[in-house]
Amino acid sequence: MVIEVVAGVIANSIALISDAAHMLTDASAIALALVAMRIAARPARGAYTFGFKRAEILSAQINGVTLLLLVAYFVYEGVQRLVDPPQVSGPVVVVTALAGIAINALAAWLMSRADRRSLNVEGAFQHVLNDMYAFIATAVSGVVVWVTGFRAADAIAALVVAALMLKAGWGLLRDSARVLLQAAPSDLDPDEIGRLLAADEDVVEVHDLHVWTVTSGYPTLSAHIIVARGADCHSLRVRLSRLLHDRFDIGHTTLQVDHGAAETGEHCDDPHGPRHLGRTAREH
Repeated sequence: MVIEVVAGVIANSIALISDAAHMLTDASAIALALVAMRIAARPARGAYTFGFKRAEILSAQINGVTLLLLVAYFVYEGVQRLVDPPQVSGPVVVVTALAGIAINALAAWLMSRADRRSLNVEGAFQHVLNDMYAFIATAVSGVVVWVTGFRAADAIAALVVAALMLKAGWGLLRDSARVLLQAAPSDLDPDEIGRLLAADEDVVEVHDLHVWTVTSGYPTLSAHIIVARGADCHSLRVRLSRLLHDRFDIGHTTLQVDHGAAETGEHCDDPHGPRHLGRTAREH
């Protein structure tokens, strides 16, 4: 990164300097990811009944915001240099960018072997991967400036870098915001889950169904299950918990199972969300 800053100043290349700034966020993202993982590994205690697992999500949010702030700066600088392109040293840009491609390719390969289901790890990986793409764009711009003398190519490369950073940053913010807002995981449909639970022959109604993610790869579910009179509540709860685990890979479930009055499904004065009626209740 330091070498790239020096080379960027010598070559008068905004593309190299933007790459260097992006590399600084790479280092920060990896450091933040490591700290977040250490915090998330702490056991649950006191008021923090889920522990500190969402520290990883906060880390992903910070990484996403950092990328978007850099996008704003480099778009501003890139547009200015498009209007008035400065003199750029093509050979210095090319040599520095090729070295950057090799270093970031190695870093991206190492991080690709980690568990990228974690938004925290994915955030750090996206930083490194986008930096490698940015170096490729910078190398191409250096060749263009060197061979053709088209100085605006350097500014165009900086804007390409900004576009890549925008895509990665927005994706991180979107996915981490879903977790913070307790939305259902993108690969799980609460309505489908509710219908499947209600399809059991002993279920009268399913309501208060909540599906959310504590942190990456940690889907959680709670629901209120009304069962037919005479049904075995305990065996039904075990059966439905196993179904949720096998069908949707939800290992942390809390099911409140009660017998319904006259099998009408009426039990809560104000059930949250949609009510999924079982066959008995629909016939009734």
